[in-house]
Amino acid sequence: MKISVSSDMDEPVARTLVAELRRRGHDVVTHGALSAGGNPRWAVCSEAAAREVAAGTADQAVVCCWTGTGASIAANKVPGVRAALCTDAYTADGARRWNDANVLALSLRLTSEPLLKEILDAWFAAEAGGDSEDRANVAHIGRLDLGRAVP
Repeated sequence: MKISVSSDMDEPVARTLVAELRRRGHDVVTHGALSAGGNPRWAVCSEAAAREVAAGTADQAVVCCWTGTGASIAANKVPGVRAALCTDAYTADGARRWNDANVLALSLRLTSEPLLKEILDAWFAAEAGGDSEDRANVAHIGRLDLGRAVP
């Protein structure tokens, strides 16, 4: 799987993330502080990673900033992206299963190496569920992206 990764800071957890994804066999493209000459502003590098998902040139993305909040907000501004800020494995599982999230947002401050591995295990083990209500909600989000959501 091709995964786009962005971080606004070159922190140990961000480097561990890239190494762990590669160890798991993923093709990783880096943005921001993880890429030589990349723009490290969280809004810019998160958008770059999210745009690759929206364009179909990456299967998924992981966006990081100090709290993870700014990275998730920036990624979610890209139509077609459903970014979820996950601070534990249960949230990562639910984000994939119920929300069909295609971008994982992480906090550089809160995510330890063991927790990172738990979150990634849950994220990659889960798939979008088939529950009709969940699918209807995801479809509604798609219409929001197009500016035509109706209650």
